[in-house]
Amino acid sequence: MISTIAWQNLFHDKIRLSVTLIGIVFAVVLITVQVGLFLGFVDTISGVIRHSGADVWVASKGVKNFDIAMPMNEGKLYEVRSVSGVAKASPMVVHFSLWKKKGGGQESIEVVGFDMATGLGGPWNLTQGKTEMLDAADTVFLDQLYLDRLGVESLGQEVEIEGKRARVIGLTSGIRSFTTSPYVFTAFKNAPKYSAVKPEQLTYVLVKAESGIPPETLRDRIRRQVPHVDVFTSAEFAQKTEHYWMFSTGAGVSLLLAALLGFIVGMVVVAQTLYATTLDHMAEFATLKAMGAPNSFIYKILILQAIISASLGYGCGMIICMYIVKLNTGGDAAILLPQNVALGMLGLTIIMCVTASFISIRKVTTIDPAIVFKGR
Repeated sequence: MISTIAWQNLFHDKIRLSVTLIGIVFAVVLITVQVGLFLGFVDTISGVIRHSGADVWVASKGVKNFDIAMPMNEGKLYEVRSVSGVAKASPMVVHFSLWKKKGGGQESIEVVGFDMATGLGGPWNLTQGKTEMLDAADTVFLDQLYLDRLGVESLGQEVEIEGKRARVIGLTSGIRSFTTSPYVFTAFKNAPKYSAVKPEQLTYVLVKAESGIPPETLRDRIRRQVPHVDVFTSAEFAQKTEHYWMFSTGAGVSLLLAALLGFIVGMVVVAQTLYATTLDHMAEFATLKAMGAPNSFIYKILILQAIISASLGYGCGMIICMYIVKLNTGGDAAILLPQNVALGMLGLTIIMCVTASFISIRKVTTIDPAIVFKGR
């Protein structure tokens, strides 16, 4: 009986129901897209770190994030290699450079030079070419997302980086850069040509621990034995970089505020329409109370109305969100929609709608059953 009354109340005025659903869909889409962008940015920011294969990162003192770090003397590499528990220690160069386009003009890029011997810090999600090919002189890999921006028309095309010749021999898929300067991967030996980092310098030392040694243990050993450097586990360095770009720059806060705004707007719209629906059926609710129905019975009707509205709005909203995610597959900004986020949005939508229904519940509490006999 409760479900029947709830359905009839909602669908009695289809225009008002449509307004309710539009408000919910708007909130679901806005919140989901903003959260998806936030997750996409986080994944982009720390992508190289999380896919590096390294357990520990060694950087210059005071490093704040992956993209910006002072170079170190290569002597630090040998100091790290001498630490007990180090299975591999590889040099890496990360530096912003200028890419000269074939048709004229320049683009900022981020050169990532990694050690071919270990492969730590190299590209992933390869679509064309093999990593081993970068062992050849003057060769680079880049992501297919940036082909048009960098003026690359085909594999094997010669380009110019910092005034030096380079040849594009491989492509990756989905390796985005949060700084908007595309990552260009090359062998460590080629990196000095394409950056301001000197041949005897490096930006990071990537460390692989021996079997059975936790990254935290190896981190502490390196901190004790190698002076004047910062040492992090990969998880710590990823988190540090994410926190810097998402919160120190305000980028993450703006996304989360937009999601909060969507929640508030959605709740206001739903509250208004559910309240109006309740007013339209005040006589029916008064009749139920006159017949002896307890307040809890009426509360269940109102809450069920909110849940039905939430479910319908959520379903429509998620269809739109999945379409947006699909359309954005090749975009510069990734929108991630993992299953746990989708399920979490269902719970959040129900909470939003049920919370909005409290205004209606409060109104019903004050109904005087006598209005039934007054013809009102």
